Amino acid sequence: IKIARLYGHSKGINCPQIIVMEKGFHGRTLGALSASNPKIHVGFEPVVPGFIRVPYNDISAIEQVIQNNPEVVAILLEPIQGNAGIIVPEPGYLKTIRQLCDQHACLMMLDEVQTGIGHTGKLFAYQHDNIVPEVLCLAKALGNGIPIGACLVRGAAKGLLQPGQHGSTLGGNPFATHVALTVLQTIEKENLLNNATKMGEYLLDGLREALAAKPIVTGIRGKGLMIAIELDRPAAELRQSGLEQGLLFNVTAQRMVRLLPPLILTQEQADQIISRLTTCINQFIAG
Repeated sequence: IKIARLYGHSKGINCPQIIVMEKGFHGRTLGALSASNPKIHVGFEPVVPGFIRVPYNDISAIEQVIQNNPEVVAILLEPIQGNAGIIVPEPGYLKTIRQLCDQHACLMMLDEVQTGIGHTGKLFAYQHDNIVPEVLCLAKALGNGIPIGACLVRGAAKGLLQPGQHGSTLGGNPFATHVALTVLQTIEKENLLNNATKMGEYLLDGLREALAAKPIVTGIRGKGLMIAIELDRPAAELRQSGLEQGLLFNVTAQRMVRLLPPLILTQEQADQIISRLTTCINQFIAG
């Protein structure tokens, strides 16, 4: 967000605007929260201004905003919306946004905190579309449980932040950065991107077969090891039954069972997920 604003001011734009997506999620600090789904704004108003929301997976909405607002300097989005329920966009969506950013001199900023570091079967989700953003946000899997976040920049976004304009108390922690390097080396050494693709397909196929006869299940979707099971009703209590079955998953947007298994998932473990999750859903249906 700060980089986008610096970019705008470097172009003489006094009130830079960033296009963000409806139902998006970028974090809980005030700036990131302001760019996220308005449902999480409650109690934290006034939020930070400077964001224009459009529906996810709707190129025409982005085009309309850019054409009618010369103060737009960037587009910020998740390649796959995580908290919204693993919403995978139509093929070509990210590539078209890349083209729009090029045409209108806007920064393409991707939040890959959830999708990044292998979960979709590529190190970064944008690689599925053979594009590269100007700004890339990473965290979560980068440290394999050790707290770390990173913001990578290139092109027009490079060199905008000057010394003293940004920092964090524990930024550059040598232990965390060494862990992150080891994570990246391990992913390559153990061919975990291929495993994420293979096990993701296996898990999706298995879940679809196991849950095909359940009217409560309205959809199963995903990419790599990011998978969502959409239900026809709120199901927050499934989290507890999952824990009782030895499964840790979340229920987002009230009725989306979100699965983010690790890159080292084995076929045996995938079978256990399918079996135990089916048990959870059967118990939920039975009341």
